[in-house]
Amino acid sequence: MDAMRETSPYLIRGEIFPRTSIAAHIAGQQQLLRRLGGRYIPDCISEQEEKFFLRRIDSAEWITDLKRRVQHYGYRYDYTARSIVDDMRIGDLPQWVMPLAERLGGAFFGKLPQQVIVNEYEPGQGIAPHVDCEPCFGDVVVSVSLGSTCVMDLARRDAGKANRVADSGCGGDRIQLFLEPRSAVVLSGDSRHRWTHGIAPRKKDAIGGGIYHRRRRVSLTFRTVLSENRHAGN
Repeated sequence: MDAMRETSPYLIRGEIFPRTSIAAHIAGQQQLLRRLGGRYIPDCISEQEEKFFLRRIDSAEWITDLKRRVQHYGYRYDYTARSIVDDMRIGDLPQWVMPLAERLGGAFFGKLPQQVIVNEYEPGQGIAPHVDCEPCFGDVVVSVSLGSTCVMDLARRDAGKANRVADSGCGGDRIQLFLEPRSAVVLSGDSRHRWTHGIAPRKKDAIGGGIYHRRRRVSLTFRTVLSENRHAGN
């Protein structure tokens, strides 16, 4: 591990913290996610791809109906009704995202995902704990992070507030996932259906022995659409 990997530019408190403790946390969360049917993949895309995606996203029009800005590709999604139907189809995924969609499709979906939602999170913004609409979307959800670190909280759907938080991804009813820029988190199996995921609205995250100051983060979330599967007779 070289010097650039041993420290992080997101650490504050007036000094640089070693990366070894967060590396241990990441190793733990990778093992735990696998047991829940999911995956955490550091460096899923390159820095060049990350910059390219951000340029293309920022050149497109944002939807501003929510507290955070979003973009929909493939299909629109009705956040209020929590529904998606065939007449909400926008069109094929844009060419700029197709190489990544094809890679993820071959690795995790077994087919090309039909929908991509882009979410923008400024420091202090988050998203409430939820399970992606089960009647709408398939059994696999993949989210790729761009621009900043972030902590994503997973919790058992039947877990109470007093239940134990996992330490370095090694058990408990709630899990803190440390998402690095260019990483991907794959939710499938129990992690998709039996655990909620959300992001607390704060400006920094304390995890793995350090404090990570959030910057602007953009996520690309890939999903298959069940309405299209039914329409196609699959």
